[in-house]
Amino acid sequence: MIYIVLFVVSIVLTYMIKAYALKRSVMDIPNERSSHTVPTPRGGGAAIIMVFYMGLFYFRENIDAELFYALLCGLPVALIGLLDDIFTLSSKIRFLVQSVSAGMALYFLGGVTSIEFILFELQGWWVNMIAFFAIVWLTNLYNFLDGIDGYAGSEAVTVGLGLFLLFQNPLGLVIVAAALGFLLFNWHQASIFMGDIGSTTLGFVFAVFVFSDTGNGSIYVWLVLLSLFWFDATLTLVRRYLNGERISQAHKKHGYQRLVQSGWAHDKVVWTALLYNLLFLGLLYYVESGWIVFVLSILSLVGIARFIDSRKAFV
Repeated sequence: MIYIVLFVVSIVLTYMIKAYALKRSVMDIPNERSSHTVPTPRGGGAAIIMVFYMGLFYFRENIDAELFYALLCGLPVALIGLLDDIFTLSSKIRFLVQSVSAGMALYFLGGVTSIEFILFELQGWWVNMIAFFAIVWLTNLYNFLDGIDGYAGSEAVTVGLGLFLLFQNPLGLVIVAAALGFLLFNWHQASIFMGDIGSTTLGFVFAVFVFSDTGNGSIYVWLVLLSLFWFDATLTLVRRYLNGERISQAHKKHGYQRLVQSGWAHDKVVWTALLYNLLFLGLLYYVESGWIVFVLSILSLVGIARFIDSRKAFV
């Protein structure tokens, strides 16, 4: 019942935020890097984040105290994201707040002592540096991948399902309910965008879940659940660097953006991504060895990248 209530609250909040954004002209204006053509209200992701934190407090007794306080560290990220949606802040200010929040989250989690990955177990104080940069990177890459209607919201739905089915965490269904309420307004043709408050905070929250437990092969699970986003963002960053481009400069060379440029509709890209995510979620659920599913996902993503290159060259 609580999930239905949260779903309805998400719908109501998204509607109210949309009305407020229209009244105050908090709009995303199309430019040469945009995948949309008409001015659209932004900041709708605030509904997702508010509903998530409502659920966090509701289920406080069902999760570890360390995880609870680490997730609360996402609130400064949400605040700076909201301010950026309204006023457009310096990237240095955003990075500073995200970095402080990442450090605080790791502190409340008790640090990361080891990470099991492939045939190795990474250990030592420096593992915390890996975790720190990974949290900041995931916070930002989720924002980078929020560029077409329904994409970041639908990713949140499948990641939330994974969190619930594979880790038995009730917050997973909270995320599903929150994202679905928003998606009713964000599906193509979107009437409101998620904005930085939604995308960066979701990336941060997912990163906290990743590093809340790095044993028992859970890292493979998270790498697969978030594979479409981290693979696309990281591959694009590397390719732009090798091309001699300024990697800090805005662009629209991500795989999902190039698919849209090649003629695919927003919803076709999103449905395809959903099918991929649900397929690998099913494999994670039924296949005991997470690393096998991880390897299969990487091979699939390489094939997807080559297909996208055949549709729209990376230039």
